[in-house]
Amino acid sequence: MRDIRYEGYEGPRLPQATQLQRIRRVIENELTPKQREVMLAYYFQDKTVPQIAEERGVHRSSVSRCLKRAERKVRLCLRY
Repeated sequence: MRDIRYEGYEGPRLPQATQLQRIRRVIENELTPKQREVMLAYYFQDKTVPQIAEERGVHRSSVSRCLKRAERKVRLCLRY
């Protein structure tokens, strides 16, 4: 999900600015604070999973799990 634009969507295309607004709204309102921090660090600050894990003082697998759950939730919310 490195490309955060919703490219897999087959319905009417929304302008890119609208897509990004929807993604931001989902990130702000639907994710837990931990998921939000990890997702913002990975996608918007271009940090790697090991870098995020080191900063947070947790194992890489914990960061990966958190990131995957956040991605799943964002995808689910963007379908509707």
